[in-house]
Amino acid sequence: MQGICLLGATGSIGQSTLDIIAQHPDKFSLVSASANTSVAKMVDICRQFQPQRVVMGSQSARDELALLCADLDISFEWGESSLESIAADSAVDQVMAAIMGFAGLKPTLSGIRAGKRILLANKESLVTAGKLFMDEVANHNVCLLPIDSEHNAIYQSLPQHSAGAHKQDVDKIILTASGGPFRTWSLDEMANVTPEQACKHPNWSMGQKISIDSASLMNKGLELIEACWLFDVTPDEVDVVVHPESIIHSMVSYRDGSVISQMGNPDMKIPIAYGMTWPNRIETNVPPLNLTEIARLNFESPDLRRFPNLQLAADAWYLGGTAMATLNAANEIAVASFLQGRIGFLDIARVNHKVLHQAEVIPVNDLDVVFAADVCARKLAEACIVQETF
Repeated sequence: MQGICLLGATGSIGQSTLDIIAQHPDKFSLVSASANTSVAKMVDICRQFQPQRVVMGSQSARDELALLCADLDISFEWGESSLESIAADSAVDQVMAAIMGFAGLKPTLSGIRAGKRILLANKESLVTAGKLFMDEVANHNVCLLPIDSEHNAIYQSLPQHSAGAHKQDVDKIILTASGGPFRTWSLDEMANVTPEQACKHPNWSMGQKISIDSASLMNKGLELIEACWLFDVTPDEVDVVVHPESIIHSMVSYRDGSVISQMGNPDMKIPIAYGMTWPNRIETNVPPLNLTEIARLNFESPDLRRFPNLQLAADAWYLGGTAMATLNAANEIAVASFLQGRIGFLDIARVNHKVLHQAEVIPVNDLDVVFAADVCARKLAEACIVQETF
């Protein structure tokens, strides 16, 4: 029986994780869970799974949840210190790191330092503090399993899973992208898209932030950076290929001409279950892939002119230091502003470009530097948006 700490229980990854736990109550128990402000969803989770501890993002949300679940024997908590505490709890074996954005970094590091198996669905942790993050993983001898479908696919397609061990055999890592809802749209058409249109991903059911990132290809840019840290490569050793069907989740090209891929229907329960049970596999209730029904798989190169965020991510990697944290912070502000109707869809990349090349790049020696860069970039992005200087 594996005790699960689920950071980000009410999001799409969290819900899929709960599905796996519910399907296999003999293998997993929900020890603790967190959410930001989704009290109603958390009430349902508490009643079905009855975790020992629940952490909310605010005191008012915690108080409301505690009142609605007063009959349950659960410790209701709130705040950053409680998040870090549940990730390190002795009753926990695995931490599903599914909190969206930069906020997921500290509790994930807390789980690493406590020696838990880390199921990483929070790509921003690696994007913003990659070297420090991977150093902590190595220092504490932690099993780190990537949950993003693409990185999970790469992990499954490599002969050895330790970073760098594969490099003598591998020619390229091939990261697939769906292309999002605007894959065939012109720049003129994208100039007037609404948040509702941008959130309608053609293949995946995801939250607002990641859906917008997918539509702008920033999500693929963040995944490019994540792949570099996870698999000890550079952006030049990663090819991004647009694959609209989202059936091949990523590939590894070997020096002998072989290409190994991982395929499956687009359902996050597959990589989640793989991470929770590695090196074994369990049933997920995801329908098996029927290749005769699919019949055709398409591939194309990404258009960096229409989707410049992908190039910005590679630029940030080569700039090094705090540049990746800067880009991530700028993008979080830009996406939030787009959702609020303050800027247009194409302005997201313009804000990101402006802030990335305006902010000072500092070597990352500790987390304080990362957090300072994050704060600075958010202020710069907000100033650009208010002053319309992007």
